[in-house]
Amino acid sequence: MVYETGNRTIDDAVERVLAGERLDRRDGLALTAQPVEELAAGADYVRSQLGDDTVDACSIVNAKAGNCAEDCGFCAQSVHFDTGIETYGFLDPEEILEAARRAERDGAQRFGIVVAEKGVSKAQRPGEWQEVLRAIRLVRDETDVEVDASLGILTREEAEILAEEGINHYNHNIETSPNFFPEIVETHSFEDRVATLELAKDVGMDLCAGVILGMGESPTDRVDAAIALQDVGVSSLPVNILNPVAGTALGDELGDSADITTPEIIKTIAVYRLLHPDARVRLTGGREVNLDQDEQHLPFEAGADGILTGDYLTTGGQSPGDDIEVMEKAGMEPNMDANEFDKAAVKARAGDESAEPEEIETAAGTATSNAELDD
Repeated sequence: MVYETGNRTIDDAVERVLAGERLDRRDGLALTAQPVEELAAGADYVRSQLGDDTVDACSIVNAKAGNCAEDCGFCAQSVHFDTGIETYGFLDPEEILEAARRAERDGAQRFGIVVAEKGVSKAQRPGEWQEVLRAIRLVRDETDVEVDASLGILTREEAEILAEEGINHYNHNIETSPNFFPEIVETHSFEDRVATLELAKDVGMDLCAGVILGMGESPTDRVDAAIALQDVGVSSLPVNILNPVAGTALGDELGDSADITTPEIIKTIAVYRLLHPDARVRLTGGREVNLDQDEQHLPFEAGADGILTGDYLTTGGQSPGDDIEVMEKAGMEPNMDANEFDKAAVKARAGDESAEPEEIETAAGTATSNAELDD
């Protein structure tokens, strides 16, 4: 090897990954037990050898908010919980296009259209389905960002149509391990989620599927989730960290803090990089509330090479300019493969305290400005 941490377990895993071998559950559990600094160094070396030293940024729009019949214990948009969020039906596709344009301006390479429901149904809500397709076409035809979608459980016909319309990645997170999933969701199964992922992949879409850390799962559950994603085959692995929302089951159970420490977050990112050496391991929701500002670069020194920038579905994020600063602190640069943007302008907007709300409006979360978000 060219590089060694001095830890035999980690060095052996790094060598095998770089030789093209796929690590298994036993490897993942052994790596989880290693010191975080050495593990992060080994994972970062793998990332540097197999990646391109860039961080790929995506943004999302909450295209349909609230009133979801599912009972996911982390979700502020479920009708099972009283969280006080704004609810609305599917946005006008022109509003979604404007959000995508903001994402494009702010450096996103991909833009996700997200709905909060079990599934967008062509059969049950044909009018809404046509609006979804119109939004996809507008973003596809009028911006440089790749169009992604997170529309819940799909039928084969729906998946085939989305693939034909040019959806780049289909997002459907598994959230946690098969074993822990029933503790978080009762209204559908882990297998339901996997079935949609397999269907989306079968018709030609790439997969974006990941987890939420800090919901009470064990380190073994975190490894088992990564192994389940290996079996499906993902090219983007978003790692969310729970931001407990008052009124949800997990918000009431855990209070204001996720059930995970900073070293555990870094360690999980590193293990995910070694188990998924060819995927974009993407740091997503909850990072700002679970990592101090001077800690946010650490996941990118432990194998992460993707980020969700801007706002989230029901909570505000930090500015894309601040996210670029985080990348640079880790010695990395924003990816510009799909969308070559003005990095200096993005950073300047982040530091402009005199800007009007519409001037600092970010791409993601809702189609409204940061100033209108409650949290």
